[in-house]
Amino acid sequence: MSSRILSIDDDAGIRRSLGAYLEDCGHEVIEAADGRSGLEAFERGQPELVLCDLGLPDMSGLEVVAALHARSPDTPLIVISGMAAVGDAVQALKRGAWDYITKPIADFGVLDTAITHALERAGLIRQNREQQARLEAMNRQLAHTLRQLQEDEEAARTLQQRLLPPDGLGFGAYRFTRRLLPSAYLSGDFIDYFALDGQRIGFYLADVAGHGAASAFVAVILKTLVGRYLRAHVRQGDATILHPAQTLAQLNRDFCAEGLDKHATMLYGVIDQREDLLCWGNAGHFPYPLLHDGVGARFLAHPGRPIGLFENARYQEHCLHLPQRCRLLIASDGLLELLPPQPRAGRAEGLLPHLDDVDGSLENFMQRLGLEQQAERIDDIALLEIDRHG
Repeated sequence: MSSRILSIDDDAGIRRSLGAYLEDCGHEVIEAADGRSGLEAFERGQPELVLCDLGLPDMSGLEVVAALHARSPDTPLIVISGMAAVGDAVQALKRGAWDYITKPIADFGVLDTAITHALERAGLIRQNREQQARLEAMNRQLAHTLRQLQEDEEAARTLQQRLLPPDGLGFGAYRFTRRLLPSAYLSGDFIDYFALDGQRIGFYLADVAGHGAASAFVAVILKTLVGRYLRAHVRQGDATILHPAQTLAQLNRDFCAEGLDKHATMLYGVIDQREDLLCWGNAGHFPYPLLHDGVGARFLAHPGRPIGLFENARYQEHCLHLPQRCRLLIASDGLLELLPPQPRAGRAEGLLPHLDDVDGSLENFMQRLGLEQQAERIDDIALLEIDRHG
């Protein structure tokens, strides 16, 4: 990862050695010998990361840290100093430093790790701020559009489609494919997936009860709440979004507190790419998710309570390791309307023969069920397929 790095240190030898090492690693290096010239170089060069000594000749290194943080709080700032007192490290971190390394640096791998982690964290913060800005812009558009939804439900449907994630998005060995097939009436089916960090992926399929603009609006609120939990993880280290049971419990509390007079079923999961571990929680979602593990298809049958109905509802978390070749299919209950009439649980069993090939595609699954894009339906059908090959 090549970046522009500002190095502020009064020791010319250390500046040169650090600069040479960082340039060998592919970074562009800007050097400054004191605090004031460092602040000027920051304004001119707009670096993506700053390395700063605390023992500067013209002003306190802690003052430089505080000034840089005030100007650009999202720019990573790593203190590298020979002043190894714990108090100095604590003060630097309080004033905005992201990390603290003592010198002389015996192992440059420590510096590499600190720089890599800081840049990755800064990238996630930037991505989430951009995502939040997009959501806020969409929410402003939604507020304007809601006044017309009773007369123009098609406008709400278009907005709902725009909030969906890109189809066919890949995260390492995992590919996410989604379809949202509209019914004659606007409803609250929704799908989303996103990177939680460099290792984990979050995803969900939700179905807000009822039809019309109100259900679609609640689906937008649900997406906004999940986005809030994601930002809390990136910015403050809040681990709620990493744990499906905790995420569903928090959504349930937020739904009940908002008094939305709506409830939703939802399947939320997290995939750890490093461990190939799937963990999920079920908030009343049915049919249960279908997993083809390369041998055969089966339901991951664990029930749960919807969000927004019971204030003190508890949710369970279930985990399993994913094989190298597998398909996970999650569908809303609108899909069951296509199957022969019989008791609800028995009707879901009719999906198993249509997922008999681990190398199949979502399009193939839809064709086998006769899902026509233009067919008139009484309920939306939301489909999310996650496949892993290799």
